[in-house]
Amino acid sequence: QVQLVESGGGLVQAGGSLRLSCAASGGTLSRYAMHWFRQAPGKEREIVAADTWRLGSAFYADSVKGRFTISRDNAKNTIYLQMNSLKPEDTAVYYCAANGRGIVIATMERNDYWGQGTQVTVSS
Repeated sequence: QVQLVESGGGLVQAGGSLRLSCAASGGTLSRYAMHWFRQAPGKEREIVAADTWRLGSAFYADSVKGRFTISRDNAKNTIYLQMNSLKPEDTAVYYCAANGRGIVIATMERNDYWGQGTQVTVSS
């Protein structure tokens, strides 16, 4: 059973940066397709970024392209989401999720595992 724990959220001013981490236990992340999702108040959860060995490059939602970067540290069994040029509309709870099928799955609950989330608040 893989457990995922997100960290790194917080309060930041618009234009600032944060790096989220998702640490895994009980499994080797290099074998999984990894995702970041977010859910803003009153809105549906949406996929933000994904990385899988099946892709030639990472997937990003249009709203974060050029500002967010997903990466892995297999030695630490951790994935990251580097978020730059943050905007108030990036305010949300951010979740990481994993599946062992190696494909991007844009609905968090259809992945095999997901974490409890970390709050990101961007002030204007």
